[in-house]
Amino acid sequence: MDEPRWLNENEMAAWRGFVAATNLVARHLERQLKEDAGLSHTQYEILVQLSAAPDGSLRMTDLADRLLTSKSGLTYQVGQLERSGLVSRRSCPSDVRGVFAEITDQGWEALRAAAPGHVAAVREALIDVLTPAQLTGLADSLGTVAARLRPRTD
Repeated sequence: MDEPRWLNENEMAAWRGFVAATNLVARHLERQLKEDAGLSHTQYEILVQLSAAPDGSLRMTDLADRLLTSKSGLTYQVGQLERSGLVSRRSCPSDVRGVFAEITDQGWEALRAAAPGHVAAVREALIDVLTPAQLTGLADSLGTVAARLRPRTD
């Protein structure tokens, strides 16, 4: 059996920094959205994705792919949003198994109300603490990682 390629000191520092930063940023954003908007970060991202769709709706499978989440986890979160009146679900006319999630007028209002506080929290936790060069490097680095790990659709 091959010996593992252990992380050197620099690699370990990068890994530990990544883990700590991602967990702390996620916790910060989750807390802000819960306190200010009554939404989880996942629910906020669902509303963002639906709002970006041309007609405010997406097939649940496409929405799960965009959010990089499981279909069952998405179904639960969309159900929560539906109970709150922020999202509705409708059948796909061309596929009896297909379901669309659609942002409601109330969902648009909730998103518009939540967005300013959320962007301020993103700036506070990440964007404004980095120099422009660090931000460019972070975007390039994480883009490379995401491209490597993103599920292939071919």
